[in-house]
Amino acid sequence: MADKKALLTVEGLDQPIELPILSGNDGPDVIDVRGLGANGLFTYDPGFMATASCESEITYIDGANGILLHRGYPIEQLAENSDYIELCYLLLYGEVPTPAQREKFESTITRHTMVHEQLTRFYSGFRRDAHPMAVMCGVVGALSAFYHDSLDITNAHDREVSAFRLIAKLPTIAAMCHKYNIGQPFVFPRNDLNYAENFLHMMFATPCEDYKVNPVFAKAMDRIFMLHADHEQNASTSTVRLAGSTGANPFACIAAGIAALWGPAHGGANEAVLNMLDEIGDESRIEEFVDRAKDKDDPFKLMGFGHRVYRNFDPRARVMKKTCDEVLTELGMENDPQLRIAKRLEQIALEDDYFKERKLYPNVDFYSGIILKAIGIPTNMFTVIFAMSRTIGWISHWNEMISSPYKIGRPRQLYKGYTKRDYPTK
Repeated sequence: MADKKALLTVEGLDQPIELPILSGNDGPDVIDVRGLGANGLFTYDPGFMATASCESEITYIDGANGILLHRGYPIEQLAENSDYIELCYLLLYGEVPTPAQREKFESTITRHTMVHEQLTRFYSGFRRDAHPMAVMCGVVGALSAFYHDSLDITNAHDREVSAFRLIAKLPTIAAMCHKYNIGQPFVFPRNDLNYAENFLHMMFATPCEDYKVNPVFAKAMDRIFMLHADHEQNASTSTVRLAGSTGANPFACIAAGIAALWGPAHGGANEAVLNMLDEIGDESRIEEFVDRAKDKDDPFKLMGFGHRVYRNFDPRARVMKKTCDEVLTELGMENDPQLRIAKRLEQIALEDDYFKERKLYPNVDFYSGIILKAIGIPTNMFTVIFAMSRTIGWISHWNEMISSPYKIGRPRQLYKGYTKRDYPTK
């Protein structure tokens, strides 16, 4: 029972409507509006910008102060002291694993990295030049046809096995999307490599030569995975929860999340950064495009700057900037034309009063796009890697919802169409 209550006075009603005010462990209080329906009223909130759709214990964001916590741990501390596999365990189970738990979890994920051989034939059904995200949506959605032995969502063990399979197989599926796109044979996972190393191996190895994973690149990839692992109730996570509320199997729910992530306003942002750098083309044109970005009548926008949630600095960007510098130093790419444009834009955003006053600092997408490009990841794979990284967040939210009492999602609407009318007679 809530201690605080809100009273809503509505013209035409004899008495105010009493609404409970709920408090979380952090963040703003929430007015429980579920009682409005009994009075013939609904709330109107396009984009759900002021609506809490669920309770969750997984991730907390304070956008005003640039804070991102996973199960209470700041993302900066996790990025410095942990790795992606440990973060997967933390998001899924709620606590940092003991050494024994870590070893067992990592071993389990490693043993699930292979995909069914018949699944590889799905790729040949797509055009060779199909966008890898289109292929990934289809292949992940098809997983339920191959792993239907553990699809009882009411069974905790089945949910756990599905989570293992998704975390383990997404890098394999993602790398296969790339190999199919460029016409090279698939490279299968190796059990002697860690999660990030394995992904790079499957992306770049060929049967013709022995591929050695650069440890700086592997560390950078692990950071990218970590910093994209979860971000609270964003569009794709909300999509996964909404799909899951129907009782859909976890593979279908994750495929729905991948489809939502594909939008350029969501997961396509780091791909848009590289496209923007291509559009600028040369350092001599930077000032021209900066002026265009400042012109409110010009539709051009500098991609990778500012964030709709963080009204200060994106905490993930601080970590990603350090990783970006490490990768560029390792490669000696200071004179790469595209990267020189990016570094100059970064400098302008951090020094120019226009950007500083509006808090338009470089965000995680800006730096991750530069890193992926430097490593040799093609632009059309950027969102695929984002989806692969975010799968642990999606499956953790899905499991949290299914583990508790929940209702099927059913948003309402403010109807503006015709009222009832008669069909015209001839």
